[in-house]
Amino acid sequence: MKKTKCIAFHSYKGGTGKTTLASNLAALLVRKGLRVCLLDLDVYAPSIQSYFGIRPVKWINDYLDSNGEVEEVMQDLTDIVNKTNVTLGNVSDANSSNNFSTEGKLWVGFSSAKKEEIQKLEGGAGTGNRKQFLRKFMLLREQLVSDYDADYVIVDTSPGIRQWSINVLAVADILLLTLKMGDLDVDGTKKIVEEVYNIFTGFGTPSYLICNRVSGYCVPHTYSISKDAQGVIELQKQEESSDIVNGLSNQIGMKIISSIPCYCDIQFLKKEFLTVLKYPDHPFTKQLEKLIEWLSS
Repeated sequence: MKKTKCIAFHSYKGGTGKTTLASNLAALLVRKGLRVCLLDLDVYAPSIQSYFGIRPVKWINDYLDSNGEVEEVMQDLTDIVNKTNVTLGNVSDANSSNNFSTEGKLWVGFSSAKKEEIQKLEGGAGTGNRKQFLRKFMLLREQLVSDYDADYVIVDTSPGIRQWSINVLAVADILLLTLKMGDLDVDGTKKIVEEVYNIFTGFGTPSYLICNRVSGYCVPHTYSISKDAQGVIELQKQEESSDIVNGLSNQIGMKIISSIPCYCDIQFLKKEFLTVLKYPDHPFTKQLEKLIEWLSS
């Protein structure tokens, strides 16, 4: 019998790239022929909708408030994934790279960004309905497994130690905690591991770190191969960055499964898009390929 993996992307603070990672990972899994349900449960600042450019009739908020059924909330967006062209040099061809499969399926559940919807959920969480919402989360996961035969349920959560995030983490099989390499992120991540993650890992839920936007990619190639003094200095900086990443595992007390460089050509774009579909040979795509290999092992 197939076992569905429910993966939650979480972070201590916003701006770590967890939404980009979750959305692109889901799309790449679908292109590999897998059945994926992607949920935007960052209910305070939902943003997955920007990657797909549609407005659903029903939101996850409606399901949580018992005003919508699962089949109304989950949008079949497989066509968007399959029809997004990939770019290979000067050639654009949706079926020409990386042996993409057309057998995968993608369903996405979006959260409403309307102020009144967020306030409604916040009010419910503060008036004794937390157990009810947790039951709804658990029921949603069960239905995605049974009715959609999902291989993966991928969830984007709200950052920080919030009741919504803890509810989501409680029903996940694997927790992926993303962070950037600043002192605030590192210190906050260490705190959240000690206060929250150690509880989940104590009950057998594996959790791992993803270091995102690590310095290195933006360094010009000429520096990395230069033999002059400036080149030597750059190489030393890259080694120092690697040492810092490797030292985080012991400092935070969690294994690092992926260290993704800062790709400025992605980070500073005005419009979000699914990089793994448009640019399958991009280093960012290759990093997610490695993450999928790890998740599949």
